[in-house]
Amino acid sequence: MPLTEVVFYGRGGQGAVTAANLLASAALKSGNEGVQAFPLFGAERRGAPVKAFARISDTKIYLRSQIYFPDIVVILDTGIMDTVNVTSGLKEEGTVLMNTPRSPEEIDMPFRVATVDATGIAIENKILVGGIPVVNTPIIGALPKLMDNLTIGAVREAIIERWGKNAGEKNADAAEKAYEGVRIK
Repeated sequence: MPLTEVVFYGRGGQGAVTAANLLASAALKSGNEGVQAFPLFGAERRGAPVKAFARISDTKIYLRSQIYFPDIVVILDTGIMDTVNVTSGLKEEGTVLMNTPRSPEEIDMPFRVATVDATGIAIENKILVGGIPVVNTPIIGALPKLMDNLTIGAVREAIIERWGKNAGEKNADAAEKAYEGVRIK
């Protein structure tokens, strides 16, 4: 499997950086040898735009730079699209995964589009911080449907390992619900 590069766009408090780290952990558990996850630091405050990156490969990764030409763009908050060009550099055959209740057919983009209602899943599973839904685990659950080098079992395992049995199971269940509910155009 060649190198897969993923960029996460969200807002502070939604878990974009944690999502990138979970993806890297799950990718290792899926048998990949090379993984990286790292944030782009800026204004670190709740609600501020956040960008995080993940690289996955079946061989070691020696590249140490920001991702400029991703294979997949993950959008945790579609409102960020009003101020950030989230598809900048996205490869022509790239995929956009959006947190939205809308269907992919409703999204006008020249890329492969996948949608999942991660916010609704987070609310349903009571994944909230200060009453605000945290959408990172549901959105990560959708990625195995888009990536050949990632399994939902590994995603569940990475989530439970990070948060322990109780909180981990709740978040892993949310990821699995997103896996089952992601829609792809």
